[in-house]
Amino acid sequence: MSESSPFEAFEPHGPFEAWFAEAWTSEPDVPDAIQVATVADGIPSVRTVLLKQWGPEGWFFYTNFGSRKAKELDAHGAVAGVLHWKSSARQVRVRGVATRLDDEVADAYFASRDRGSQVGAWASRQSEVLDESTTLATRVAEAEARFAGQDVPRPAFWGGYRIDVQAMEFWQGRADRLHDRVLFERDGTGWTRTLMYP
Repeated sequence: MSESSPFEAFEPHGPFEAWFAEAWTSEPDVPDAIQVATVADGIPSVRTVLLKQWGPEGWFFYTNFGSRKAKELDAHGAVAGVLHWKSSARQVRVRGVATRLDDEVADAYFASRDRGSQVGAWASRQSEVLDESTTLATRVAEAEARFAGQDVPRPAFWGGYRIDVQAMEFWQGRADRLHDRVLFERDGTGWTRTLMYP
């Protein structure tokens, strides 16, 4: 195991940083794609978003506040996520509580997005019923005209969430199916570390 191995570490953030950096060189497409699960009335719902920031301060992602995931997070906060890197046979799972990011943080991230994504945020009524595909194209054209010749501001209905990670599990796949697993769980200001059967 390397020094960055989660199976030797006593906290999860350093090993995750190392694995994530390696994924950017080994994973062929979208290494920051994370499947995020929320729940409402006991029924889970999962979808893929992009992990935009991570570390001891939390894991950040962004979305439309009218989306199903945002409504469920605002109502319950409980969240789970998983990143799977097939090329390296690795997986990282997290559990925690999600809260909205401050406007200033969301503004800064929104300003860093490409203009097409900014315009798309204004045009899309995420998770609502779309009567026909041309309606979305019309809304995009309207947003482009509205902000022609100026910076696109962040819409109030769009922003970010911070997952306060309470548990993080690392999984390293093995050909013999005797996979490596280690679970870190928050314990006050520190972490407990438990090796798990595959």
